[in-house]
Amino acid sequence: MRIHILGICGTFMGSLAVLARQLGHEVTGSDQGVYPPMSTQLESQGIELMQGYDPAHLEPVPDLVLIGNAMSRGNPEVEAVLNRNIDYMSGPEWLAREVLRKRWVLAVAGTHGKTTTTSMLLWILDQAGFDPGYLVGGVPCDFPVSARLGSSDFFVIEADEYDSAFFDKRSKFVHYRPHTVILNNLEFDHADIFDNVEAIERQFHHLVRTVPSNGLIVRPARDVHLDRALELGCWSQVQSTSIGGEVEAADWRAELLADDGSQFVVVHHEQPVATLKWTQTGLHNVRNALAAIAAARHVGVTPDHAVAALCHFSGVKRRMELVADIGGVKVYDDFAHHPTAIATTLDGLRNKVGGETIIALIEPRSNTMQQGVHQDTLLPSTDQADRVIWANLNRMPWLPALIGRQTGLDKERHILESSVERLVARVVDELTQPCHVVIMSNGGFGGIHQKLISELERTLG
Repeated sequence: MRIHILGICGTFMGSLAVLARQLGHEVTGSDQGVYPPMSTQLESQGIELMQGYDPAHLEPVPDLVLIGNAMSRGNPEVEAVLNRNIDYMSGPEWLAREVLRKRWVLAVAGTHGKTTTTSMLLWILDQAGFDPGYLVGGVPCDFPVSARLGSSDFFVIEADEYDSAFFDKRSKFVHYRPHTVILNNLEFDHADIFDNVEAIERQFHHLVRTVPSNGLIVRPARDVHLDRALELGCWSQVQSTSIGGEVEAADWRAELLADDGSQFVVVHHEQPVATLKWTQTGLHNVRNALAAIAAARHVGVTPDHAVAALCHFSGVKRRMELVADIGGVKVYDDFAHHPTAIATTLDGLRNKVGGETIIALIEPRSNTMQQGVHQDTLLPSTDQADRVIWANLNRMPWLPALIGRQTGLDKERHILESSVERLVARVVDELTQPCHVVIMSNGGFGGIHQKLISELERTLG
């Protein structure tokens, strides 16, 4: 079968392309923004990428078109698919029909940490010899591609609450019918499709409705929005996680041995069961690991084996990925695009590096960010950075106004730039050594990573 994918370089649709190719289909795809790491991965799989959306890309006529949720009416290729009566489907529906049927699905949902937690759970099952299938909304460092079919009955998937397609407004994860579910957290996001956090709670409840009574839901012990979603109805076993003394009792608990989260004891039903020493940092990663350990136990992997695997977990590309270390200046690439994710990421780095200088370069790029929904919590989320340089590449009027209202030390700490070139120049001018530069964006950020690295090599190398 010849399958053509619209929006193929998105993390989800790109992973579908890999699975379709592994099933033996001929796969092509179109996208407006073709950039690594997804474009590189797809090309290595023998998948033809086409720049832009042109009806000519539909010649010869494909047997099926998978339409990503970034596509809308008015898109030239979408209109051509409809006008020519070409068979089409949403990505999640195709995945459910062609890959997930009859498999034990382990799904990871939540506003933050989905990709990392999915990668952790996948790594644990892989190291236990399960050979699971998987789909990760990113590129895990421990695997060559973001998706594979696997040979076992198990399939690990990053379960997104975003809608499925312009013709299917259900959240993606409703299609997956998981047996094991991790609910990492729940906050307001995706303001372009959700009116309020209650609407997201309702979608999470729809996911909970699909979990069988002999299934398992793993969740943090303290999350009021998850409380509300589960109070709408729950028919499955629920296990909770916590760190230290956050709550009186939790099924799974981490006792920190290091403030940066690099060492902790895993406690199950108040009994220490394993100690994890690893290269990851931050309390958010401690929570991610606990959830992955609990979910893995549901399919038979003991905590000690799970911890043994996580000791060698390498992380995920674009999740505090160290991309350069030049003359005492370390440059990290991070996907954080929500105040909570920004705060937890910077807090983890601060606990790791102590008093060394941290400079955060942030592009508010998501639909929710561009609407200014999180502006009240955005600047406070960067408190652990010594200097924050904001990139207003989309000319959002609320961002200059927000930064302009700062006084005292905050006025000096927050800088606004409207071009990548000026931002790079600003960073180089203000460098101290040692220094940690964290680039935060859920997009390409105008190629800033290589531009900054090249300039650092020129001035410091």
